[in-house]
Amino acid sequence: MAEKGQVSALLGWAKNVVLGKDPLSKFIPPLLLAFDALLCVLIVWKIPYTEIDWKAYMEQVEQYHAGERDYTQIKGGTGPLVYPAAHVYIYSALYKITDHGTNILLAQGIFGGLYLCTLAVVMACYRQAKAPPYVLPLLVLSKRLHSVFVLRCFNDCFAVFFLWLAIFMFQKRIWTLGTLAYSWGLGIKMSLLLSLPAVGIILFLTRGIQGALNQAWLLAQLQVVIALPFVPTNAVGYLSKAFEFSRQFFFKWTVNWRFVGEETFLSKDFSIALLVGHISALALFATTRWLKPAGMPFLDLIRQVLSLRDPLTPTQQAVSRRITPDYVMTTVLTANIIGMLFARSLHYQFYAYLAWATPFLLWRSGMHPILQYLLWAVQEWAWNVYPSTDASSMVVVGALFVTVASVWFGTKGDGDDATVSKKPVAA
Repeated sequence: MAEKGQVSALLGWAKNVVLGKDPLSKFIPPLLLAFDALLCVLIVWKIPYTEIDWKAYMEQVEQYHAGERDYTQIKGGTGPLVYPAAHVYIYSALYKITDHGTNILLAQGIFGGLYLCTLAVVMACYRQAKAPPYVLPLLVLSKRLHSVFVLRCFNDCFAVFFLWLAIFMFQKRIWTLGTLAYSWGLGIKMSLLLSLPAVGIILFLTRGIQGALNQAWLLAQLQVVIALPFVPTNAVGYLSKAFEFSRQFFFKWTVNWRFVGEETFLSKDFSIALLVGHISALALFATTRWLKPAGMPFLDLIRQVLSLRDPLTPTQQAVSRRITPDYVMTTVLTANIIGMLFARSLHYQFYAYLAWATPFLLWRSGMHPILQYLLWAVQEWAWNVYPSTDASSMVVVGALFVTVASVWFGTKGDGDDATVSKKPVAA
């Protein structure tokens, strides 16, 4: 009986640790970070570097250093430059640091450091949102994510760092720095546009109409500033390449929709269906989940927006207080994963936007921890199948759909305490 009591007490203690109810829980993040640092070193040491885009990046920035400022003329081995100017500046710095891109080991070390810095920010965001420690091991176990960072050196690594930095700043209510971090990440790769609807709603609910517009103007200003070296030569060319919405997708590289077949994948009807699905899902979450803190019916809120006045609540400050770190993280990550669900084509490097988001969203869905780990494992398997197959692509899409749907159901009760004020609203 005494032994059973000791085992029971030990299990109870372990449960409290993984749930964050024991003082020792605070040691889990730094221990995981240290473990992952060692893992990154071992990966770089033992696994050969794989050349995919690094050489093309270096070829493109070499032309920039040579004085080329027409975006339509900058090309590399994989094709034309199709990323905004912040990408050029970052890889220009790497070009110089790594001896014109030839010191691959140094580049891998830099990306390993970037990985660990991003992981530290991600863990800080999880802590701000009060996520339990038992989900944190999933942040360091992804084979594909380590590959994207330290074996491929994709620009998505920098973009996702600034996305998470923006989330952290918004959680801390440092709005201007958050907007600047988000805009800089967007200036690296336009994939961050997927999160823009959520960022807009967060700024609207916390800063009001005028404050949100000011932040939007700040975001746009940074995009203008980073584009300035290229605008005099060919402004239209810069916009058409840096934000190329008409880009042709190649079926052979897709990770997600392979199972529909190449003819369907390339069809206009399929593209339109995905766009409609994307807009519909965003509208569903916005009207039934994300705007709940405003404390008013959606149509009233629209009228308020059109009148360029703050939301109809007792005070703008009351609405702002409802925007918690949990809300910020859930909203931004959900908008991002909705965009990935309805994206025409996902490539392997896009897992950088998903790997650290999935554990949190699965926890927010309220599903059992065993199911959280199981779904994560299934998703991780699918993203490590190369080349993708009908089966793996179905799992990729299925996991995204289950995550989105479970978050919608799991956050049903969020914001139910928001009430509409009967007080008159100041002009």
